[in-house]
Amino acid sequence: MSETERELRYASWHKDAVIYQLHVKSFFDANGDGFGDFAGLTRKLDYLASLGVNTIWLLPFYPSPRRDDGYDVLDYESISPEFGTLDDFRRFVEAAHARNMHVITELVLNHTSDQHPWFQRARNAPAGSPERDFYVWSETDDKFAETRIIFVDSERSNWTWDPVANAYFWHRFYSHQPDLNYHNPAVIEAVLDIMRFWLDLGVDGFRLDAVPYLVERENTNNENLPETHRLLKHIRKTLEASYPGVILLAEANQWPDQARDYFGTGDECHMAFHFPLMPRIFTAVAMGNSQPIITMVQQTDGIPEECQWAIFLRNHDELTLEMVTEAERNFLWDTYASDERARLNLGIRRRLSPLMDQDRRRVELLHMLLFSLPGSPVLYYGDEIGMGDNVDLGDRDGVRTPMQWSSGKNAGFSGGDPKTLALPLLDNPRFGFQVINVAAQEKDPHSLLNWVRRILAIRSAHQAFARGAICFVSTENPAVIAYVREYKGECILCVANLSNIAQAAMLDLHQYSGSRPRELFGKTVFPAVGKHRYPIMFQPYGYFWFQLKP
Repeated sequence: MSETERELRYASWHKDAVIYQLHVKSFFDANGDGFGDFAGLTRKLDYLASLGVNTIWLLPFYPSPRRDDGYDVLDYESISPEFGTLDDFRRFVEAAHARNMHVITELVLNHTSDQHPWFQRARNAPAGSPERDFYVWSETDDKFAETRIIFVDSERSNWTWDPVANAYFWHRFYSHQPDLNYHNPAVIEAVLDIMRFWLDLGVDGFRLDAVPYLVERENTNNENLPETHRLLKHIRKTLEASYPGVILLAEANQWPDQARDYFGTGDECHMAFHFPLMPRIFTAVAMGNSQPIITMVQQTDGIPEECQWAIFLRNHDELTLEMVTEAERNFLWDTYASDERARLNLGIRRRLSPLMDQDRRRVELLHMLLFSLPGSPVLYYGDEIGMGDNVDLGDRDGVRTPMQWSSGKNAGFSGGDPKTLALPLLDNPRFGFQVINVAAQEKDPHSLLNWVRRILAIRSAHQAFARGAICFVSTENPAVIAYVREYKGECILCVANLSNIAQAAMLDLHQYSGSRPRELFGKTVFPAVGKHRYPIMFQPYGYFWFQLKP
């Protein structure tokens, strides 16, 4: 593909992305060894295309000791053998592109495994040498004292003593994950080479893990430093010179102003996960009050034109509550994680359906918000069928269990020995694979899976959802949220009852007087909008999408 062809094909594609996040090891096992693989994923691409997603985000698949489920990388330019080969990966990318799907891979920029050859060279090299300077070292463990500890359940310090190097090394995450030293130009060039390697294999973008912590400086909290933003500008400018259309997606779990900064002036990351909004969606539904959503969307509106939020409900980590107040955190813990086994660090390690107590009404409502608020939505694998979790598994493994394809052997995930599976299957009366699986829901026109397909098909038919501006509408009822998405003359009115009781609202739609709302799910035309407030009624957790047509 020429540079011109690539640029035309990929121009601003991220703004129309519907992203599906999956772990290769847990999706589909083609060779029966108990681990999902790229050959298996390739076989399931038609399922993803039928769902309505157009972008696949892959969790780490690199060789790794797997002490942090692949986020402790041993080799950035290889495939872990259980997932297949580079040829398998190449075939997967080609098959995805043939279905007009993009591929985003995980890039763990902040740290490596302590078994990575870079770190082994560093710890054995003299202090001050180029090899040693690939990582961050200190003779004492009191440097960077203002920096918080992220994994408060497992780590007591951001420094760990290395007896080989006879020095402390710096780590923002686990003590077996030493942080790279981005003050060293050789580190930056090595990372750029890694990105070029995968781009040459056809990858369309990178999810940049833990970007707020890339650069350190004394007498700071070592988050969101100007040096980090300069680094991201350099990476983007360098890549775009040779790979037009490449997308950088920032994982920056920060307060609103700091999260927005990762777009720069349109010259840093093209996308950033909307961490400020996510917990406020859950708060709004728990309280039956729209204000947390309205406030956060307004605080994070007005990003550079070519940038886009990636909005999500759940993912492979805990539902993080780091960037909320202590009172908000306690409220969400009490509401959604009364069982303390579900709590991890400052978050909740549950999937979406268990969080909603398997209430189909609330699950639909949350997806309605996910698909209609500004940004590109991210679906976590299995949430489209209402998969459950296992809080008894260690760390975040409980939300990373094998995909439930059928009620047959190993949930249709693998033909191998059940004892060899990467993680245990869910096997219980409420969420077990015998009752929740793709095959059963494919046959049921009223299933959650088919509902997700329908709502994504509606969304894809109206660009206002992906690219439109948002304007909130006064409802005279705090339990009801209403907003208009507008793009190139098309107006979509989204309204929902966030509470568990029936509600009525009076919408201020005076600027749309004369319009006849056409409901997008059933195609029903509602009474015309007049000069007075527009009355509307809802069942508990009810919602509507209306096209406002003259």
